[in-house]
Amino acid sequence: METGKFLSTMGNMFIDGNAKIGKNCTIGQFAVIEKDVEIGDDCQVGHNVVIHAGTKIGNGVRIDANTVIGKQPLRSKRSIFKSDKKYEPCEIGDECLIGAQVVVYTGCKIANNVLIADTAAVREDVSVGEYTIIGRSCTVENFSTIGRKCKFETNSYITAYSTIEDFCFIAPGVVTTNDNYLGRTEERFKHFKGVTLRKGARVGGGAVILPGVEIGEDALIAAGAVVTKNVPAGMIYIGSPAKELRPVAPEQLLENQGWE
Repeated sequence: METGKFLSTMGNMFIDGNAKIGKNCTIGQFAVIEKDVEIGDDCQVGHNVVIHAGTKIGNGVRIDANTVIGKQPLRSKRSIFKSDKKYEPCEIGDECLIGAQVVVYTGCKIANNVLIADTAAVREDVSVGEYTIIGRSCTVENFSTIGRKCKFETNSYITAYSTIEDFCFIAPGVVTTNDNYLGRTEERFKHFKGVTLRKGARVGGGAVILPGVEIGEDALIAAGAVVTKNVPAGMIYIGSPAKELRPVAPEQLLENQGWE
């Protein structure tokens, strides 16, 4: 084990002999660090954290108590996903903040400076771009791609096979879906698809987006809307089913925010 200089806060822990831990790291009580894990310098690993085999963690990362990194997925015999897939190890970039009771699955690629808040879950084969915030109790399901500088607020749900581009905003309680057949008939497998939010799209609290729907760049979905069809770029949609209201005001457009 190549450890550098790190501090155990209590001394009761398991660190595999093939794990590598950088300098000035703090490891909490009852932490488990499995085979071939790599942890960079200046990291804080909280009490009862489990880091599964092969996980790569960058420099300056904080992982709070009872969090699991690199978890293997469970597969029901009825699952539509294959159980024999071989996943790449989980990767966590530099300066990430990962809260308490978070689960980040194997095959995830988390870029630098991402915040994943308490009790959130990020499933296998998900990528998350730099400076994105995944809020408390959010779920990002498998095979989804999340851009940089996005914000997902409390209890939002991103369904499997979704694409969320840069600078998107998802308000609390937003629900996205990927199965118009609600689990019935083989026909559903021909149409199984998540949602797409183009750059700068925003979705208000409690909105529902149906399978395969694309929200255009800089479009805005009002709170409580049910989006059943594609939304053009730069337009506001409201209601159930959602209908066009008016264009987004020029001062609200991403190009006028100076965030790039």
